[in-house]
Amino acid sequence: MTHAEQRIKNLLRLTAQQGASDLHLSVARYPTYRIDGKLIAFTQESILTPEDTKEMCDVIISEEKKKILLKEGQADFSYNFEDKVRFRVNAFFQQGYISVAFRVISSNIKTLEELGMPEILYDFTKVSQGLVLIVGPTGHGKSTTLAAIINQINRTQEKHIITIEDPVEYIYEQDRCIIEQREVYQDSASFSLALKAIFREDANVILLGEMRDLDTIGTALTAAETGHLIFATLHTNDSAQTIDRIVDVFPAHQQNQIRSQLANVLLAVVSQRLLPKIDSGRIPAVEIMIKNHAIENLIRENKPYQIDNVIETSLDQGMVPMDKSLAELVKKGVISLETAKTYAKDGKNLDMLMRN
Repeated sequence: MTHAEQRIKNLLRLTAQQGASDLHLSVARYPTYRIDGKLIAFTQESILTPEDTKEMCDVIISEEKKKILLKEGQADFSYNFEDKVRFRVNAFFQQGYISVAFRVISSNIKTLEELGMPEILYDFTKVSQGLVLIVGPTGHGKSTTLAAIINQINRTQEKHIITIEDPVEYIYEQDRCIIEQREVYQDSASFSLALKAIFREDANVILLGEMRDLDTIGTALTAAETGHLIFATLHTNDSAQTIDRIVDVFPAHQQNQIRSQLANVLLAVVSQRLLPKIDSGRIPAVEIMIKNHAIENLIRENKPYQIDNVIETSLDQGMVPMDKSLAELVKKGVISLETAKTYAKDGKNLDMLMRN
């Protein structure tokens, strides 16, 4: 075993043992872990040189992915460490040097209860068609929430599930469902081509790792219209911004048609943030928008900016405003008021909720 192999294996083993979510290898820095959202340098190791990061990257990257890295400047892939821990990896160039970011993918798929997510999300597993979006910034648990939802279907229904991911993250143990996991650029040339193929694959449920472009979004809307249940992620901050982002991808002359299509197929938007707990670990705060007649009309009429008002006045339908979710976590003593204020949509509204 080479020095680089030994070194990267030790670092990955420690990542798992420390309960870190991420490991970063960057030139002129110590190897660095992210634990409970905070970056912690591993100073027992030496500071990384350009040769170090290149050699450690070479240990874990395939020849095919290496070609992509050299051609495009970055490459995504998954790495199975000793059949014990799975990582999502992004290798990329910065200032001409290679950096590598590892994200731990748990082998244990938790339930929504274990994740601290509202159980109303299980309702979305019981419908036969439509579109459910899990949104939020990178690193805030979208993939983990989706895995819990997909695994609930796997345990309780007889369905054909196809996942389209880049790279494949959680590996599902098939229970009552047939689950087929397609990795973009390995099993299909693109998200949109893999998604178009599902019309011929007798799929019931589709997990779409990301709605990246016009072609993928357009096909996802059509699939949701034609009898498929689609779960997908977007890097947006809330429900209103999510509607805008989807519509804005399309040319102006198509946008009215897309609004109408989206109003028909959208079931819910779940926006989540992973927040540091007072003791240790992280917990999600969520905004849940469930489509009703009012929201359907706002989408059609191009008034997504009014969606927050509907969420605020529809608690009895299972909707949850972000500020209410934050206030409840503070009242339970799980997160600090300072943390809640950092993520609040409206600081004054949060203060009012704290007094009630």
